[in-house]
Amino acid sequence: MAVLSSIRQESKYIAIKHVYANQQFSVALLCEIMSIPRSSYYKWLNRKESKQETENKALITEMIKLYEEVNGIYGYRRLMMNLNRKLHKKYNHKRIYRLMKVLGLQSVIRRKKKRYIKSTPQHIAENLLNREFTAQRANTKWVTDVTEFKYGNHKAYLSAILDLHDRSIVSYVLGHANNNQLVFKTLDIALETNPGSSPMIHSDRGYQYTSNGFKHKVEAAGMTQSMSRVGKCIDNGPMEGFFGTLKCEKYYLNKYNTFKELNEAIDEYIHFYNHKRLQKKLSDLSPMEFRAVAA
Repeated sequence: MAVLSSIRQESKYIAIKHVYANQQFSVALLCEIMSIPRSSYYKWLNRKESKQETENKALITEMIKLYEEVNGIYGYRRLMMNLNRKLHKKYNHKRIYRLMKVLGLQSVIRRKKKRYIKSTPQHIAENLLNREFTAQRANTKWVTDVTEFKYGNHKAYLSAILDLHDRSIVSYVLGHANNNQLVFKTLDIALETNPGSSPMIHSDRGYQYTSNGFKHKVEAAGMTQSMSRVGKCIDNGPMEGFFGTLKCEKYYLNKYNTFKELNEAIDEYIHFYNHKRLQKKLSDLSPMEFRAVAA
């Protein structure tokens, strides 16, 4: 308990020092808020730093720098992965979490996804994927969906395909209308950039995916079609998750006045996601790094 108490007390001192340096509140006021005597704070401030305190100071500098570089989208787990890679260390997630709390850093919050109106399907496939969200090889299991964005007084729609092997975005198209052409073009691009592939493709029961046109394209490519059950969005969890992450880490942080601005932002984020965003499930690698290692 004595060790835990000293850690909590040190956290208060670090917080006071950080806020004083960056927001210029008086030490007297900050100590009063923290219920700490000023003499105790100054005694801590003038002490000889321990090895861990010196390391924490350097670590905090790197944490703040990285947090600001990604506009606050990283939580403690992703900060830990990136810091460990950059600094060639093996910091524990609990340590990063504690320092984030001291600094008042937290990742941005995800908003609820907009739901779409149901339509009468022309074709329905079984849920062959059955929530088996892993794949031993690339281009054996793809998941896909469409999501909505707003710019100015208009709407745009993003269709994307994700590979369950490495969670990479295989293809994507941003369009002005949520229609069959949007979804068909996304599939065409995925097949063109991965010639010879014939994976299972899983989607929800949106009207594009239940159309005879999509069914014929899937069959012509030698692919297998799978669909989520009615009202079971978790059946397409990885795709839903990606869209949530994209909106949380990019879209909600900015305002877009034109289609071009939105399109450029999505291009930028998907490149970042595929090539730089480390994932715990991928052994702390980015999707494209994981794909390269697996190959």
